[in-house]
Amino acid sequence: MSPTSPSLLVVTDVPQLPLRPLDSNKGTFGRVLIGAGSRGMSGAAVLCATAALRGGAGLVRLAVPEGILTIVAAANPCYTTAPLPQDDHGRLSAAALPELLELVRGYNVAALGPGLGQSAELGDTITAILEQTTTPLVLDADALNVLVGRLGALRKHRGPIVLTPHPGEFARLLGSSIAAVQAQRQELAADFARTHGVLIVLKGHGTVVTDGHRVYVNTTGNPGMATGGTGDVLCGLIAALLGQKLEPFAAAQLGVYLHGRAGDLAREQIGEVSLLAADLLDFLPRAFQKHAGYG
Repeated sequence: MSPTSPSLLVVTDVPQLPLRPLDSNKGTFGRVLIGAGSRGMSGAAVLCATAALRGGAGLVRLAVPEGILTIVAAANPCYTTAPLPQDDHGRLSAAALPELLELVRGYNVAALGPGLGQSAELGDTITAILEQTTTPLVLDADALNVLVGRLGALRKHRGPIVLTPHPGEFARLLGSSIAAVQAQRQELAADFARTHGVLIVLKGHGTVVTDGHRVYVNTTGNPGMATGGTGDVLCGLIAALLGQKLEPFAAAQLGVYLHGRAGDLAREQIGEVSLLAADLLDFLPRAFQKHAGYG
């Protein structure tokens, strides 16, 4: 680490997961809840939950609007599912809140947002989860979009929060422009993190991870990853690492590094043009192995 200012340190070393004890069981590596998906967006939920499994989570449960339950349940036999009430557009409805709150409280970490869609009811739901739970949260995609104008709820959460915006989502949170965000990625992300007491993962070329005191700029990844669904994979991966008891900065840092490394390994075999988000799931095991030094 080397200081860039009295309050911001640059981190370059990427952490490792600890070795797994021989007497481990599935509870040892975290119970992860994924709240995701809506009509037409079931793939986001599947990618996120499968990434949590590939990231090493012991147990993963996928909570979705009831209308897409059969789709997501058939996509992977390795996670369990929870159907929740939906509105007329196939999004989670206000009636889903009591059960979703109970689910979030019962898991070690919850990742919310991929493919949820946007509505006032969803904004109320995410706000209530922030205000009424202590579970570590990873908020991505639509869980960020519905927080525009509701940022005060972030300080009311009594557990760690990781936000994973792309530049457009971050610009909306700031009430700014994408160009302004891209011109000052580290500075704006760090300032937001300090102000709201969260950890920011600002995605893009040189993904920025900061808690407002430390900053890591990622060096892995390639343009082939500029395709729909790769952010959903990152969200689930970071949640899995949090569930394995890495502290939030380390979980986010390792997550973005391995996510990019998987993309680089995929590029070697597939090329950039044809790379899919689902390919990252296939190459994550190899990325873990290479980072641990035995691949």
